[in-house]
Amino acid sequence: MKKNIAIIMGGYSSEVEISLKSGAVVYQHLSKEKYTTYKIHILKNKWVLVDDNNQEYPINKHDFSTEIKGEKITFDCVFNAIHGNPGENGTILAYLELLEIKHTSAPFYQMALTFNKRDCLSVVKPYGIKTATSYYLDKGDIINVDAIIKKVGLPCFVKPNNAGSSFGISKVKTKEEMIPAIKKAYIEDSQILIEAFLDGSEITIGVLNFNNEIKVLPMTEIVTENDFFDYEAKYLGKSEEITPARISDEIHKKLEKTAIKVYKSLNMSGFTRSEFILVNGEPHFLEMNTVPGLTAASIIPQQAAEANISLQQLFDNAIEMALKN
Repeated sequence: MKKNIAIIMGGYSSEVEISLKSGAVVYQHLSKEKYTTYKIHILKNKWVLVDDNNQEYPINKHDFSTEIKGEKITFDCVFNAIHGNPGENGTILAYLELLEIKHTSAPFYQMALTFNKRDCLSVVKPYGIKTATSYYLDKGDIINVDAIIKKVGLPCFVKPNNAGSSFGISKVKTKEEMIPAIKKAYIEDSQILIEAFLDGSEITIGVLNFNNEIKVLPMTEIVTENDFFDYEAKYLGKSEEITPARISDEIHKKLEKTAIKVYKSLNMSGFTRSEFILVNGEPHFLEMNTVPGLTAASIIPQQAAEANISLQQLFDNAIEMALKN
């Protein structure tokens, strides 16, 4: 009997369209010989199974099932392709774990931890992982621009703490830009992370559980036309992504060791993509994405191709690892 696989996509965040594209790529490439695959759109106003004719069937939230032509469909495993809320922050995974339905992501607590940038950084620091100097703000806090600049310097980055992508991020170069940047970040989240600018190469590293082993994919160097790797750079072609990264063997080993250390210290499983800045040859950890983009233009598929791993192998492996747990 083929296993029924639900590919969940969409979500409640600004990244809904990217997630739908990622989910469609997973649906296209997952083995149809091994699995019976279904596209599930998780949206604020509806949860529906969408068939190849765009016919929609409501999902019963009591047991995460649906009915097609009088037949009840349940799922053996869920492939999580939801960027942001509720996929990347662990919310929907807690629900699936309550229903005892296996899924391709890390357990919900690990997902929630890594989605919260401040908490994630606070966990890895005691393991000797270098990070940027940071300043925290919560909505309603008094904003002391001079105190912020004294701690993190200029330029600096103002980021929403709990947003999964590059929405709401600003690079602040002058004192006058600080308040508008904070207001922009508050549109996405009630918590803000302000970080010192790290001057160095940006390297993004895919780490995943592949055939029961922690595997580091070929690394990607980000060279952006914009001031930083923002939404335009990430999704609208305003950056050059060089895989493998142009780094020495010595730096590569150091980055690989650090990326594995981060993955293990956060007790991760499934897909991850971690961002690092190389400052004078030392890796500084920025953040971890636990539902990275899986579209044709996305970095993890590029890195997998460089490692001679096809999309089918990549996605089938995620299901196989989930079913073994």
